[in-house]
Amino acid sequence: MASAPRTIDIATFIDGRKLGPFNYKLIILSWLITVFDGFDMMMISFTAPYMRDELGLDKIMLGNVFSSGLFGMMLGGFAFAYIGDRIGRRRTIISAAFAFGVLTTATAFAQSYEALLVLRFLDGFAIGGMLPLAWALNIEYVPNRMRSTVVTIIMVGYSLGTALAGPVTVWLAPQYGWEAVFIFGGVGTLLCAVALLWGLPESVRFLASKGIKPDLIASTLNKVDPALGATAAEDFTVSDEIKVKGEFSVSKLFLGDLKWLTPFLWLAYIASTLAVYFKANWGPIVYEDLNFDRSTAAYVSSFGGILGAVFGLLLMRFTDKKGPFAVAVYPLLALPFLLLVGLVPMSQNIFLVISLIATSFVGGAHFGILSIAGIYYPSAIRANGAGWATSIAKIGGISGPIIGALVLSSGLPIVRSYAILAICPAVLAACAIGIGLIVRRRGSAVPDSPVPSAVPAS
Repeated sequence: MASAPRTIDIATFIDGRKLGPFNYKLIILSWLITVFDGFDMMMISFTAPYMRDELGLDKIMLGNVFSSGLFGMMLGGFAFAYIGDRIGRRRTIISAAFAFGVLTTATAFAQSYEALLVLRFLDGFAIGGMLPLAWALNIEYVPNRMRSTVVTIIMVGYSLGTALAGPVTVWLAPQYGWEAVFIFGGVGTLLCAVALLWGLPESVRFLASKGIKPDLIASTLNKVDPALGATAAEDFTVSDEIKVKGEFSVSKLFLGDLKWLTPFLWLAYIASTLAVYFKANWGPIVYEDLNFDRSTAAYVSSFGGILGAVFGLLLMRFTDKKGPFAVAVYPLLALPFLLLVGLVPMSQNIFLVISLIATSFVGGAHFGILSIAGIYYPSAIRANGAGWATSIAKIGGISGPIIGALVLSSGLPIVRSYAILAICPAVLAACAIGIGLIVRRRGSAVPDSPVPSAVPAS
């Protein structure tokens, strides 16, 4: 006699497990595609000097090219978040990966300013939802106690990709032209997309919440744990899904003390993103214009990206214990170093060291604001809280390259750009302290503590 169908709570099933081969395969696939995500978005900074020379682009044109990709990312982030909740994570991630692989390769054949603008916008649009969706898919397959660890590993992949952009450009561009760097990135992305097509699972949480494809849920859960023996006849539930009355609206991000926390978070995220993209996009050109050779400019900028990631990983341990006040530490450290290199004359070697320290603190500070983007929102609106903050932050990403172009074209000494950049960590530190005071007023700095009156009861 066949056994009666069971009720399988997917949340309890996943939360009670350790990571296994299924998880490691998913993490590796996600890590690989996010490496090329980071590489694709940052290689434009290192190939810019070659483009400038070959295509006759001025600083304003370059700033517009940088920003067009970021504007595409902002719109793509909203679009792919919506699509991912409609058709699933797997198809959305794979489609985005193939699209940005093709578009990155196509950029190698752009021979005009206008073509670069269009292709970078489309490429950015395709990339826009990649990283958040990869995080979401992995989070939905790991226990609560390991979510931050897994997301951090994926973030390191992105940072590694951005750091590799410099050395790969130095390796390929002098001999084969800047176009070879884009072909390298595009072909690598397409190979990763094929791997995703072969091995990326759909989220069983997504399927169960939609009440669709029980056969796929069963087969996927059996891959996670072959001993489960699930069948399509089981009743699949997700017990930790929290719902609120009605559809999400932006106004729910401003209820209760969120009316102060959300603006502080958005402003901090905008300022930090502006600083990161200002230094990432213009860093190699600034070093080159200060008479450092092109290879040195690329390697120093890449090393700064690696140091920023290391600083960010170190900070997360303290953020878990001390709350958002810890996020203010790196921007407060970056501030005097940026003012020093921007205002005080010094030798080239000392300038190189101090500017590297300053920009590394800027990168580390960005990891800090990323780490708290969603944790102080109630669970019912946490995804939207973090998603809106991430997309709003692209305002800073779009503005950074344009502001950089205006500053560098203004006739001011080029080192003054560092002093102007110091405004961003000052704003970030002030906002982080403001968020810390709000959280303290709640009576606890624990991320999952309730938010009084923030959201109507479900």
